[in-house]
Amino acid sequence: MDENKKTSKYKLVTEQISGIFVPIINYLTAASIIKSILILLSGAGVLEKDNGLYMIFYAVSDGFFYFLPVFLAITASKQWKTDLYISLLIPVAMLYPDLLAVLENGKTLPFLAFDIQPAIYHSSVIPVILGVGLLHFVEKPFDKLLPEAVRGFLKPVFCCIIVLPFTFLIFGPLGTWIGNGLTDLFELLYGWNHIAAGIFMGFIIQPMVFVGAHWSIVPISIASIASNGYDLLLPLLGGAVYGQCGAALAMGLICKDKAKKNISFQAAFSSALGVTEPALFGVTMKNPRAMLSACIAGAVGGAIAGYAGSQCLAFAFPSFVTCIAYTGNGFALFLISMAIAFPIGLGLTLLQRKWILKE
Repeated sequence: MDENKKTSKYKLVTEQISGIFVPIINYLTAASIIKSILILLSGAGVLEKDNGLYMIFYAVSDGFFYFLPVFLAITASKQWKTDLYISLLIPVAMLYPDLLAVLENGKTLPFLAFDIQPAIYHSSVIPVILGVGLLHFVEKPFDKLLPEAVRGFLKPVFCCIIVLPFTFLIFGPLGTWIGNGLTDLFELLYGWNHIAAGIFMGFIIQPMVFVGAHWSIVPISIASIASNGYDLLLPLLGGAVYGQCGAALAMGLICKDKAKKNISFQAAFSSALGVTEPALFGVTMKNPRAMLSACIAGAVGGAIAGYAGSQCLAFAFPSFVTCIAYTGNGFALFLISMAIAFPIGLGLTLLQRKWILKE
């Protein structure tokens, strides 16, 4: 009975979060397609990065991901029935340029008796979702306590006074704290055994994306490329991308509901282009068996890339679209790590079809 309660609570939480992402999955996929086409054209020398055509369409594709917290505030507000415009004040504050200049460059910001810790806010997921979630509970008392004559302008003031400190002091740095700890563990593992490090990072990276902790690896990878000319961490993550792709495709084949099928197939296509958020938040996170299958596939891919000592020569999250950045040592096995993770994620999820349909 207790286990059923745990399962139902898990499903409730994941369904709520998935409900936030489902309305924008089409646009996530569209942005992924535009961005991938531009990367391919640029890599082939057809379009220069300073060309106006490239810059405008890259702005709309990359801009969607950059301002993702704004879109999530809108969908979360609808999901949790909060005031839309108060909800939008959360990402507006998160993405304000002067704040980003401080917090995304490793500096702390004094706030009363506390220090706001550095964090990545552009393209982030968890801070805005938790912020709007808190607003759901904060907003209700003010609807009752404040007279109607002043409620319209005082409610946003009081809500911001309560919600924004939590967002910046706790929700924002949460992913950074988790990510830093996991990255430190990775560095210890890599010094001990490359394959073990690959298994660890391949397995854990998608859960890291879920909490926004994956941004912690960005400065490490960029610094490694700047000082050594290559990075050894990013290649370990390619298998996880295509493990998610395989698991999402399998869910599309398994699901009987037409809407869920469409979402799963779109998410699989987006993952094939290197963007796993639609698969993660819209499909696999709702089903622990599919998520585990994707993580196992990522671990296998990570082990292969770790064994090969695969290198990334320019910063780009791994995918077949960006593989030109991975043409250092171990390039062939890096490609194999992604290619083999896809059927593993697909097969492991399909093997659990009977249990998945029962859930």
